Amino acid sequence: MSYDSSALIAALARFSRLLPTEYEPGDALDELVAAETEVLGLAGVGVAMVSRGRMRNVKSSSARVLAAERCQEQRQEGPCVDAHRSGEVVAVGNIAHLSIRWPRYAEVVRRDRIAAVAGIPMRLRDNPIGVVDLYGEQAGNWAESDLEIAQMLADTAVGYVVNADRRLRQHRLTEQLQAALESRVVIEQAKGVLANAYGITPDEAFALIRRHARTSQLRLQTVAHAIVESGLRV
Repeated sequence: MSYDSSALIAALARFSRLLPTEYEPGDALDELVAAETEVLGLAGVGVAMVSRGRMRNVKSSSARVLAAERCQEQRQEGPCVDAHRSGEVVAVGNIAHLSIRWPRYAEVVRRDRIAAVAGIPMRLRDNPIGVVDLYGEQAGNWAESDLEIAQMLADTAVGYVVNADRRLRQHRLTEQLQAALESRVVIEQAKGVLANAYGITPDEAFALIRRHARTSQLRLQTVAHAIVESGLRV
């Protein structure tokens, strides 16, 4: 095996174009699967991430490799699982060597005409968080340069996934703060409406709103909206 340098340049260019867009974590994993497949000329690629202490397949390049990915997920054994546990690359150049170590997995990949497999750890800092599984049609030792390129692409994708996740969390926080502000505004408006209507203080008006919300089992914001927009009097 030998990586395609022009395909690598194209893959890195796609990653760079992705960065300024509003992409999802899954988009970065899609790019990773496509890049590994094209750059290394593979039969297929799968990505598994840790969920509740187990490795679970989240991306597969084709139905051809999905069975192997599902086998690893169900049995929690195979190059994916070993690469995650060790934090090191697990590369097998000939699946004949898998028959004793992972007999069921070897049977599945052989059926789908896979001859070589490798698990590339995905790391966040020094902590493995997932694995990229590489599937080759030709038996033979994996070239060190290919494994290094595979690791580099995996590391790149992790950075993009982390960036997307951070941005999504920031968006959610912004939305929550905006909602809280809007809720506060409408409650203040409702206090003013009741204070003017009943000739009472804003604090007394708020006590009325809160009491009505409790007895009606409604949110404060819901009661406040009804006071301001529908003329509710409590």
